[in-house]
Amino acid sequence: MRVVLASRNAKKLAELRRILAPQIPDIEVLGLDDVESFDEPAETEPTFEGNALIKARACLEATGLPSLADDSGLCVDALNGMPGVLSARWSGDGDQANNDLLLLQIGDVPDERRTAQFRCAVALCVPGGGEFIEQGEMKGRILRGTQGDGGFGYDPLFAADGHDVSTAELTPQEKDLISHRGKALRAIAPHVIEALRN
Repeated sequence: MRVVLASRNAKKLAELRRILAPQIPDIEVLGLDDVESFDEPAETEPTFEGNALIKARACLEATGLPSLADDSGLCVDALNGMPGVLSARWSGDGDQANNDLLLLQIGDVPDERRTAQFRCAVALCVPGGGEFIEQGEMKGRILRGTQGDGGFGYDPLFAADGHDVSTAELTPQEKDLISHRGKALRAIAPHVIEALRN
């Protein structure tokens, strides 16, 4: 019962394992560091779905195992949905620089217009040609400064609707229940179960 998540991000792997474990107790989730190295494709698509599929297809081809990949990002309404698919590369210099750049770009935007959504697409590619995509969204707002040291990416700047703290201040379990990735992974889990049973 093995599936590969096409990522080297330890926090994403831990998140996937937490979410899938209750639904598929005997699953082994491998990361890219657990399989033979292969040339990872560039994320060249303009959509989260397209980039997730690129990565999942390449991983399946290289490993022969059912392969999951996600692409996700922060879509800020005042920036016409940017950084979007460019979220991880927005500043070109990592999470802290990305957060600093975002704060600079919307510094003069009033609180009522600082709305945003985290979006995620998860693709599953299985031997024999089956492909599945599920999506998740977490709506909220951009804070005036970073809060908390949990999570990763833009979590310290984002407060989900109904919460007065950033997603970086939530426990992993609290975040999993409401997060874009949590929703997409729970939606893809039945497809993973079906693929592993066949």
